[in-house]
Amino acid sequence: MDDDIRSKILEDAYQVLETQGESPIAREYLLKLLDVLSTALEKYSQGNPEESKRLAFQLIDQRAMLMMLKQQTDELDALKKLSINLTSSLELPDVLDAVVTEAIRLVTNARDVSIFLYNDQKLSFGAALDSEGMRNKPFTKPRGNGLTYTVAYSGEMIIVENTRAHPLFKDIKDNWAGSVIGIPLKVGKKVVGVMNLSRVTVGKFSHAELRLLSLLADQAAVAISNASLHLMISRQAYSDTVTGLPNRRALDERLEDEASAARRNSYSFAVIMMDLDGFKEVNDTYGHSIGDEVLRYVFNFLAQGVRNTDFLARYGGDELTLILTQSDLSSARIVAEKITESMQKLKFKLPDEKNLKLGISGGIALYPTHGRTGSDLLRAADAALYQAKKYERGTFQIARGVTAPLSKIKLPE
Repeated sequence: MDDDIRSKILEDAYQVLETQGESPIAREYLLKLLDVLSTALEKYSQGNPEESKRLAFQLIDQRAMLMMLKQQTDELDALKKLSINLTSSLELPDVLDAVVTEAIRLVTNARDVSIFLYNDQKLSFGAALDSEGMRNKPFTKPRGNGLTYTVAYSGEMIIVENTRAHPLFKDIKDNWAGSVIGIPLKVGKKVVGVMNLSRVTVGKFSHAELRLLSLLADQAAVAISNASLHLMISRQAYSDTVTGLPNRRALDERLEDEASAARRNSYSFAVIMMDLDGFKEVNDTYGHSIGDEVLRYVFNFLAQGVRNTDFLARYGGDELTLILTQSDLSSARIVAEKITESMQKLKFKLPDEKNLKLGISGGIALYPTHGRTGSDLLRAADAALYQAKKYERGTFQIARGVTAPLSKIKLPE
């Protein structure tokens, strides 16, 4: 083959590869393949089979190199995509979903992948995804002597090539046949979670799969650690440091959300502001440290009787505020009576072995009867609480002033 023709072919091929977006290294190897192939064809046509055979082996070597290059390029693309997905959000659920989504794509014949978070030597479910696209399906609690805890305790990767022949799975009834890998998610030496990925087939995981999963685990651990820190800071911003209940900031936001929902759906809700009777004497007698313990005990004791749909927050000092969603005055009165009765059941020993005895007073405001905004309802409930504290402690007073007739409100059945 004429050298000028060969050069022209290689030049045209280079332009084609460039327009297709191939990397410079990939273009170089592809052009080498084309050059070797053209030389082999020329030698074969000239009746030189030995030289043609040698070039054929060279062609195989170049092809193997190209395949390895393509694999590395695919790995880099996968990691780049993963990095973008993991850094696009600081919300822990989003991060966990991104990790399991990428993990299941990296392994051939993957069955499912799951992540368990590890804190204080305890595992908690994080996220899961199976090959059919189902997310977060119910998982059995990790066994203390099973794969997940073993990985968490040791901080080492464990590969199980056949689940029916491995000691970590011997106690499992109806054990499925397949392979699984447990990978610790570590930041430095600290294990923050465990990722398990199973396959429907038995046997070894490929070196490429193990390498990619390890790289994924490293990135995932950092992303999970950052998201967990973000979650902790967010919770602290909306939590009372003494009692652990939602704080005033959380209350204000929830009140406005509740008022907006009530306007859209035409229902009423109640706001009850409460204050402990006799708490000042506890603080004065035993000090603020014991006072904080009392508040923590009493407020959380009362929180146990609150419906999941309602919202209890520390307003400040020894004051609590309760939002009763989709409630009328009759329902609010019943709740107030139960709270008063609960205060008689307190079991708290003071430092001098005396039993804690506290009362509670409250003010009740109803949306929209006593206000149409969260701040208006708080003022109305606070004014009613003041009346109760001033004239009749231990009672719950209804706010005064009507801004809208109840007949226009759709009350819950």
